[in-house]
Amino acid sequence: MRMAGFFVLLLGSLLFAGQGSDTAVKKVPPKQTPIDSGAKMYREYCASCHGLHGTGDGPVAPTLVRRPTDLTLLSQKNGGKFPVLLVKNSIQNGVTTAHGSKDMPVWGPILSTVSQHSQALVTLRVENLTHYIETLQVK
Repeated sequence: MRMAGFFVLLLGSLLFAGQGSDTAVKKVPPKQTPIDSGAKMYREYCASCHGLHGTGDGPVAPTLVRRPTDLTLLSQKNGGKFPVLLVKNSIQNGVTTAHGSKDMPVWGPILSTVSQHSQALVTLRVENLTHYIETLQVK
């Protein structure tokens, strides 16, 4: 099953130590994070690719086919309004690209695993993570 390939996370905390392009990518099982902290979920699940500040400059970014999205510009690229539904859908179902690779994992199944397979808890995680990403927007 292809889902097993997505059932890994990049160990951001170890990767931040060596931010050069020769950074080795380590895959590890997902860590449990507080469900009520979008910031902690972001640091654990997203920052290795998107960077601590959301600009797409995480330590894993140079190893990817496509540079991760600069999450700080989502509102700006959407006429000044944060695209809540797009972000939620991207987290839960992944990002579909017309050409090239799909580097971002589908987080729905991963968040389900760390939420005891409760859809209500997954929804809450996605809500809190989305809200945190909204706080990263450039003014």
